[in-house]
Amino acid sequence: MVIGVLGAGQLGRMLALAGYPLGMKFAFFDPAADCAAADVGPQIRAAWDDQAALRQFAQGIDLFTWEFENVPVATVELLAKLVPGYPHVRALTQGQDRIEEKRLFQRVGMNVHPFAAASTLAEFEHAVSVVGIPCVAKSRWMGYDGKGQAVIRDAAQVAEAWSSLGGVPLLVEQFVPFDFEVSIVATRGRGGEIVTYPLTQNVHRGGILRLSQVPAPDATASLEAQAQRHAKALLNELDYVGTLAIEFFVRGDQLLTNEFAPRVHNSGHWTIEGAVTSQFENHVRAIAGLPLGDASLRGGPSVMLNIIGDRPDTAALLRVPGLHLHDYGKAARPSRKIGHVTLHPPSPDWRAEPALATLIPV
Repeated sequence: MVIGVLGAGQLGRMLALAGYPLGMKFAFFDPAADCAAADVGPQIRAAWDDQAALRQFAQGIDLFTWEFENVPVATVELLAKLVPGYPHVRALTQGQDRIEEKRLFQRVGMNVHPFAAASTLAEFEHAVSVVGIPCVAKSRWMGYDGKGQAVIRDAAQVAEAWSSLGGVPLLVEQFVPFDFEVSIVATRGRGGEIVTYPLTQNVHRGGILRLSQVPAPDATASLEAQAQRHAKALLNELDYVGTLAIEFFVRGDQLLTNEFAPRVHNSGHWTIEGAVTSQFENHVRAIAGLPLGDASLRGGPSVMLNIIGDRPDTAALLRVPGLHLHDYGKAARPSRKIGHVTLHPPSPDWRAEPALATLIPV
């Protein structure tokens, strides 16, 4: 079976690395040059709306999926007429539109921050007054890793925020202090079977994930149960096939839903070494119609640290006990994810390791 992947970044790369032992082959479609996944499968480099290139791509694959949520919906809809695709395009349309995403969460019983939509400056000013200050303005479409966002802490910042975000349609949501952040990764198969991974506790800086720990050190059994219930409800509502992730803010014993990613997710990278079956392998299994694998922990806790911007000394990293390095082969530049490390198992004093000093968020 040849699986086509829309997008050829590191997530596509890791999908292929997980799928090859199952006898799968992979091909990628991405307009960008120097893609991380090009090392592990052929890439058609063409614009997302190049119909001839998409038809050529379809001829060489048995089914397709995507590795990031900003693939144009029109691209997926065209390809779906030529070859089966998973998840259904509905997951993409819901995940790309922050307003529809919030309404989706409400439909399946998740708690969300108070929010409002705005398409003009006047609507934006009204939305801020309704939601209240402090609040966060986010572009309604596109944007990830903290891009397309502005925090408003004073009424004098409203016009500046509107201008800095480009005058595009926005989601405005209340800024709610939280105790910590968690996420849940889950996979649903073609027949509706679901597996959920343990709740993961995350630390972001500058809108970018820096650290994930599993089991979540501050999570309760109640939070774990809530997250599993929400994941199953969302997967079933979307008739989803494949792996997704949901990010939450924690306040006391309540989860506030931030967003979901209709794809494999950075906060699930620990599963490669730390789970019986990784999120990537389970995504491949699901879209190929194969039985899902065990999502439980394998041999204790894990810690995942992103490598962002500059590449640390490889030899120094590999001297750290229990460390597994994943270098994506990407050129270093500020704020760019170029790899990650997983500590499995982490030593009790892993935070004191000098080689990890630039990776651990402070």
